[in-house]
Amino acid sequence: MSCIFCSIIAKELPAQIRWEDSQWIVFDDITPKASTHVLLVSKVHVGSLAQATSEHAALLQSAIPTVKIVAATLGLEEAGYKTLINTGRAAGQLVDHLHIHLLSGAIQSSL
Repeated sequence: MSCIFCSIIAKELPAQIRWEDSQWIVFDDITPKASTHVLLVSKVHVGSLAQATSEHAALLQSAIPTVKIVAATLGLEEAGYKTLINTGRAAGQLVDHLHIHLLSGAIQSSL
């Protein structure tokens, strides 16, 4: 199975990378739903939040601090931002790889 996010992490596909560390990579969403719309993607392939196990505890614990760091890096702290994790097709998850949407500015109401 080929994963587009794994290909971006491996730098096999281009992306506008905004930030990264050993556990997360952050890049622009190719179909933005807000003035600022980036994806925080786990570097470990986990299909969705529902597929996360206790083995992923450190990764999941790092998610909120990472969101805060990225929001600060992008200058979103004062204006505010929205986070979203879609889990499964019925919830709108299009790529089977754990990721967090970080949005700010004019956000489309369809989210």
